[in-house]
Amino acid sequence: MPSNPALFEAIAHRINTSAHHRIPFAEFMDLVLYHPEHGYYITGTALGPGGDFVTAPHLGHDFGELLGEQFAQMWQYLGQPRPFTLLEMGAGQGLVAADVLSHLERHHPECLAPLQYKIVEISGGLQKTQRQRLAAWGDRIEWVGWDAIAANSVIGCCFSNELVDALPVHQVVVTEAGLQEVYVTLGETGEAELRETLGPFSTPRIQEYFQDIGIHLSPPGYPVGYRTEVNLAALDWLSTVADRLQRGYVVTIDYGYATQRYYAPSRRQGTLQCYYRHGHHDDPYQYLGQQDITAHVNFTALERQGEQCGLTREGFTPQGLFLMALGLGDRIAAISETEAADTSALQQLLRRREALHQLINPLGMGNFGVLIQHKGMAAAPPLQGLMEPAPRPVPRR
Repeated sequence: MPSNPALFEAIAHRINTSAHHRIPFAEFMDLVLYHPEHGYYITGTALGPGGDFVTAPHLGHDFGELLGEQFAQMWQYLGQPRPFTLLEMGAGQGLVAADVLSHLERHHPECLAPLQYKIVEISGGLQKTQRQRLAAWGDRIEWVGWDAIAANSVIGCCFSNELVDALPVHQVVVTEAGLQEVYVTLGETGEAELRETLGPFSTPRIQEYFQDIGIHLSPPGYPVGYRTEVNLAALDWLSTVADRLQRGYVVTIDYGYATQRYYAPSRRQGTLQCYYRHGHHDDPYQYLGQQDITAHVNFTALERQGEQCGLTREGFTPQGLFLMALGLGDRIAAISETEAADTSALQQLLRRREALHQLINPLGMGNFGVLIQHKGMAAAPPLQGLMEPAPRPVPRR
């Protein structure tokens, strides 16, 4: 019996009404994550320590506050526009928005005054959570769909944190007959089971994608059975963002690699991962609609797509260095210099220090990528987040 019978029936109907009774893996992934009634992200998702996974804003206010510092500098570099728009795409539980707005109110009120904060969020469950958390900000925040944002209308910054990794991906496999695409079909008659089969590309864009990034997946460079992903949805998403942006920045924070590392011959099973109750595995056909399914981001592909859409690469850096350049090192040093009054206070300081170190851990979130692109910008000084963090003195003991 499927874990979510209603979602399984929706998938089965899509398969049965499709040519050859199969659908590309990307279509399956789109259904299990974004089905309008039963999709994982539509129903609200289990985010945070009590759910399936945590993101940077769950570790404290620091991530959003430091982003606020970068946004304030962007406002300055843009000539202090009025209005100044922050467009957050996929705002989760609204934690980043709350921390950014609170930080600007306390430290950059001159930037907050002309600010319009817009959120693009397709999940009704998450949007409800966001509205509750951000209610105090009133009409300063607006929830919008892409259709409601005019072309070349945004002056400011469009940003996302761990959004692109959750967009549906096509999967391909190297075979003796050439590169083929992964499709999802049904099991034998009477079996409530999903199976995989291979076939020709569902769209010529897959071949064009590999041509654009200069990768040729075939033996002997790649072994038979080599499996990987193609994120065409990410390219479409970035095209939409670039179309709406008149002048300003696009900030994409996520986990991923450059092309050569993404498609390394040794990465034989690609990057697809599933997250369920803080565990991870590689079977997307379990827990239908109840688990997250992600794939790493090819940042090189985003850069090239941006160039085709009028975006210029501002810079790319690991999240750890990005946050350190914005002042995370000062916050860590301040903890080291703080004397705890009692055991409870000491434990609180240690928990906070651990959270800050998680943000910059090179084996975890610190190795996430931060890609910044811009449009319609004259020459400006480097953004603070892309500069080398200043060396810090060793705290006195």
